[in-house]
Amino acid sequence: MIDLLTLGETMAAFRSSGPLRLGGTAGISVAGAESTVAIGLARLGHRAAWIGVTGADEPGALVRRTLHAEGVDLTWSRIDPSAPTGLILFENRVADINRVTYHRAGSAGSRLGPADVTRAFDAPGSPPRLLHVTGITCALGVEPYQSVLAAVRRARAAGSTVCLDVNHRQRLWSVTEAAAALRPLVPSIDLVVASDDELAVLTDAADPVAALLSAGVTEVVVKHGAGGASSHRATGTVHRPARTVPVVDTVGAGDAFVAGLLSGWLDGVDAPARLDRAVTTGAFAVATRGDWEGLPERAELTLLDHEPGGTVR
Repeated sequence: MIDLLTLGETMAAFRSSGPLRLGGTAGISVAGAESTVAIGLARLGHRAAWIGVTGADEPGALVRRTLHAEGVDLTWSRIDPSAPTGLILFENRVADINRVTYHRAGSAGSRLGPADVTRAFDAPGSPPRLLHVTGITCALGVEPYQSVLAAVRRARAAGSTVCLDVNHRQRLWSVTEAAAALRPLVPSIDLVVASDDELAVLTDAADPVAALLSAGVTEVVVKHGAGGASSHRATGTVHRPARTVPVVDTVGAGDAFVAGLLSGWLDGVDAPARLDRAVTTGAFAVATRGDWEGLPERAELTLLDHEPGGTVR
């Protein structure tokens, strides 16, 4: 059985240590919100599968090789030889502030379609325990959005839990556009993850958490950045502070948080324990460079309990 099924675009990622216009060297890796979550869960011992499309090019080979090496199931991903793999450029502009440039228009990833989802849900075996979708995939075009709609519909019919991470990207679409696309999904969502400012994408209500719970969402998890996170259910609210770590790179922290949260859900632990794991995996992300490279394995979850500067012998 697949524990987690997710879908989206993963790109080749270039990271420079300074302004891109000044040139210099750059490291090459991969980046994608959904695949970061899949990698995070795979490292924690869960079976995660990613549905996506890459080009028949070297960046695409890098994406597929990386996800395969990290234990992510690529059974339902595919290669489109007529479109390039998308690119994302990160530049460390000021201190720990990064600037992002996308080259993903017309990419292979934007050609994800409902048929890709159908292949996964029609495959022999049990449906995934958990479907994870994000607003990013919905923003990539009509076909990717229809893919998300199809995945949510099939997951609900199969009895899978559905998680939506709003993950709003202003470079991809406006709040108005995101709201028009994501609000129709709300009645089919079990778990919503959003930062404080992203809740307005899903509802105009003065109390957005209460409105989402009234709409049928089972749990609303709100990320407060350095202020930690809170889990809201009809039975009450739980809050956990952020872990205190040196901040190296905040890119990917939200997806790392989601990986820890969903891992706790898959393990059947309660809301406080889920949040504890989520803020821990998020802390690993901000304390290391890269979207996913610093994500912990299960045996490493207690590393942050050691004193700063300590050595584990």
